[in-house]
Amino acid sequence: MATHSLPLNNKTWRARFSTTHRVFILLSGLLVFSFVLGLTIGGYDLSFLKILSVLLLSIGLPGFVEVAPHEQAILLSIRIPRLLLAIAVGGALGIAGAVMQSLFRNPLAEPGLVGVSSGAALAAVIVIVGIGSELILFGLNMTPYALPVAAFIGGLGATTLLYVLAQRVPGDPLPSMLLIGIAINAIAVAGIGLAQFVSTDTQLRLVTFWMLGGLGAARWETIALPLLLIVGSCFYLVRLAQPLNAYLLGTDEARHLGVDPKALTRRAVFFVALAVGAAVAVSGIISFVGLIVPHLVRLVTGPDNRTVLAASALFGASFLIFMDLIARTIVIPAEMPIGLVCSAFGGPFFLWLLLYKIRGQRA
Repeated sequence: MATHSLPLNNKTWRARFSTTHRVFILLSGLLVFSFVLGLTIGGYDLSFLKILSVLLLSIGLPGFVEVAPHEQAILLSIRIPRLLLAIAVGGALGIAGAVMQSLFRNPLAEPGLVGVSSGAALAAVIVIVGIGSELILFGLNMTPYALPVAAFIGGLGATTLLYVLAQRVPGDPLPSMLLIGIAINAIAVAGIGLAQFVSTDTQLRLVTFWMLGGLGAARWETIALPLLLIVGSCFYLVRLAQPLNAYLLGTDEARHLGVDPKALTRRAVFFVALAVGAAVAVSGIISFVGLIVPHLVRLVTGPDNRTVLAASALFGASFLIFMDLIARTIVIPAEMPIGLVCSAFGGPFFLWLLLYKIRGQRA
């Protein structure tokens, strides 16, 4: 049976069409603005004319102003890869949070529920503590790739274990996934604690900073594959908007509308894990983005996932660029972990959101 939605009269359709387009225009403009701001501001400020000149020189055209070699290196080798990574990671966390909240029908759901973040963290900590300073395989120095690859494999491994165990429970697998995810997170936290206990001071410092998240390691050679995985996963997750809308009505109603709840759960969890696993592998653990961003988007757009998923990806990208901008400028010349900045903003906001909803229910 084909999936369909309720018909809309012309006036309602025009109003929804207009609101949706305004939201996407606003979020697209915000993303462009944040990207340009991220290019210009940092430990070394670059004017807009210098940025344009560097971009023109990179394609063989004359620039508007004279640009020093180190300014070209800052823009092309550091800032652009870092901003592209912020867009990808923020978009992945935003859309993954929106999907998880719709799938679990729980506004508190976020990507960490499926165990991908804790599994990735455990694998990364094992690599930091177990491998040491250098990893040589077949005569090749694999040290720069060992940590992100291990984190990605750990995230997918935890999610696979979650899904396999949940399938052994009869009935709706979602409640089981929630409980199993909590157990996997607890086991992973215990493993991380044990690894920290046996680590040296240097290793403990590396583990701590990785766990707090950061985009400082963004380089073209290390972000190419994660960007490809994140973009592909996000495009697929956007296609799940209509089935998720049907699923929000209930499992029986979803079946009547041609949606297989188990197949939807399997696909959604897999691609959330793929996107978040790739993101965590190159950025560490960044909290609250997957929880806050979908909430803010729904306050403006309503619950329709056809708008919420794409809008969450756009807003998540802009949000993380602003958080990263604060992280790398607030304590110049040092850099604050972006996970701390997101938590510092996310915690008070989440508390305000809860109090706002409680007041709304009492009114």
